[in-house]
Amino acid sequence: MTYDLPDELTVRSDGPIRVVTINRPGELGAVNKSLHWALANVWRQLAADREAAVVILTGSGRAFSAGGDLGWITSFLDDPVARDDSIREGAEIIDEMLRFPLPVIAAVNGPAVGLGCSMAVLCDVVLISESAYLADPHVAVGLVAGDGGAAFWPLLTPILRSREYLYTGDRIPAATAVELGLATRVTPGDELMDEARALATRLAAQPREALQSTKRIVNMHLSQALGGPLQAGFAAEVVTMVSDEHRERLQAMATRAARR
Repeated sequence: MTYDLPDELTVRSDGPIRVVTINRPGELGAVNKSLHWALANVWRQLAADREAAVVILTGSGRAFSAGGDLGWITSFLDDPVARDDSIREGAEIIDEMLRFPLPVIAAVNGPAVGLGCSMAVLCDVVLISESAYLADPHVAVGLVAGDGGAAFWPLLTPILRSREYLYTGDRIPAATAVELGLATRVTPGDELMDEARALATRLAAQPREALQSTKRIVNMHLSQALGGPLQAGFAAEVVTMVSDEHRERLQAMATRAARR
């Protein structure tokens, strides 16, 4: 099957396994406009691939995804149409991942931040390199953690622990992510893809209907619990996107980045 995607997101076939790679290594997998669109649209294309049985989602280079591309996000300050489009597309990414029928293994090879963190945690199995970490720093830049963190972390982790990391945006080391229930297991970095492929091969050999129906039922719990919180989260994120504090913090980040 041919995939209609920009270069920022690649799909490689390995028998029944599809390896989806966030392909902006020079930018640490930061999500720009093209990549954001691709992450919203790849799941329907994968579901239409009748030869696919399992998906591995990973990043190229040193990161899984560093979250939103600073230049793209800064453009929202003066472009409300692009801002609102990004929110709609962000909701689509979460919805498509929840509906996607095949098992997805996250091979978190490096930092998974913001949307990158949300996508990793939404996968069915999360293998995380021992040097990687998760983080949701929305609040630190004056935003509500609307693209998933505030809505579904409390379904996976003790609420008291969720609050601390969501309120501060602190990094969650790999071992702590496993302890909290945000990752499945820690893997040595040089063995990460081998372990992901071994697990994918095992899942691909399972009876397809039984596996997919089990995933669908498990995800019903998530979808039902997330309906209200996700809608409220994205709406609240839009409100904070137009706040003076967010503008000031984002512009300060852009200034620091330009000086490096």
